[in-house]
Amino acid sequence: MDQTIIDQLHITHIGGPTALIEIGQLLFLTDPTFEPAEYQYVAGPQVIRKTASPALPATALGRVDAVLLSHDQHGDNLDPAGRAFLSRAKQVLSTPVAAQRLGGHARGMSTWETVSLRDASGLEVRVTAMPARHGPEEIKEASGPVTGWMLEWEGQHGAFYISGDTVLFEGVEEIVRRYRIAVALLNCGAARAQRLGPAPLTFTAAEAVQFAKLAGEAIIVPIHYEGWSHFSEGRAEIEQAFAAAGLERRLRFLPFGQPVAFNEM
Repeated sequence: MDQTIIDQLHITHIGGPTALIEIGQLLFLTDPTFEPAEYQYVAGPQVIRKTASPALPATALGRVDAVLLSHDQHGDNLDPAGRAFLSRAKQVLSTPVAAQRLGGHARGMSTWETVSLRDASGLEVRVTAMPARHGPEEIKEASGPVTGWMLEWEGQHGAFYISGDTVLFEGVEEIVRRYRIAVALLNCGAARAQRLGPAPLTFTAAEAVQFAKLAGEAIIVPIHYEGWSHFSEGRAEIEQAFAAAGLERRLRFLPFGQPVAFNEM
C-alpha cells in the first residue's frame, strides 16, 4: 500500500464505544461517551454503571466533521456529556429514528445509504450505513434500531468497518460478502441487559473470531469491551478466543487516548 494512503488513517480509542478516527483532514467520532466513571443509567430493573473514565475529555477534541452514532437510545453509547458534544460536530449521522429524536443537524441514514465528505485537500470519504441488530431477532423491537458504518476513500487498502452495537447475524455476513475490509472496529464485550433476557447484545469473543474468519485478512480492533458493568466478556476472553483459533496476529487492542496510525497496526 502507498505510504501516503496508510498515513491518512489514525484511530484514537477514547474508551467504551468512543473512538476518534482521522482520515486525511477529516475527523469522525463514534458513539460519544464522556461522562466520568460511576455515571450510571437505569435500563429496566438493571442499573448500568460506567467503571472507567474516558481517556480524553470532550474538551480535548476540536470540532469533528461527523459523529457516527450507532444509536441514541442507550446511555452507554450516548451519555449526557456525549449528547452535549453533538452540537460541536458539523453533523451527526445516525439511524432515521435517532435523527428524528435528536433534531438539529442530525441526519438519518437508511441501511446501505451513502454520504460523502471532502476535506480541504480534496480527499473524499464515503460513509455508508451498515446493517446492525442489537441482539437476537426476537428482541429487535425492544432493543431498538442501530446502525454500523463503512468508510471508504480512494487508494485505501480496503474498507474500514465500524460495527456499532450488533451481534453477528445475516446482515453482517452480507457486509463481508460486499466489501473487502482492511480494518474492523468491533463492539465486543457480549453486553447483556436484564430486561432483554440472557442473550448477548453485542459481539461475543466467539462471534468476533467468526467475523474474522469471514473477513479475509481484516485487522480486528475490539472496542466497547470495557468500562461498563453490563459486559460479560473482556479483553482476556477475546484474546483467548483469537489465540485458540490461531488468529492472534489479526487482533489489535489500541492504547487508550493515543492515536495509532494504520501502518502501526
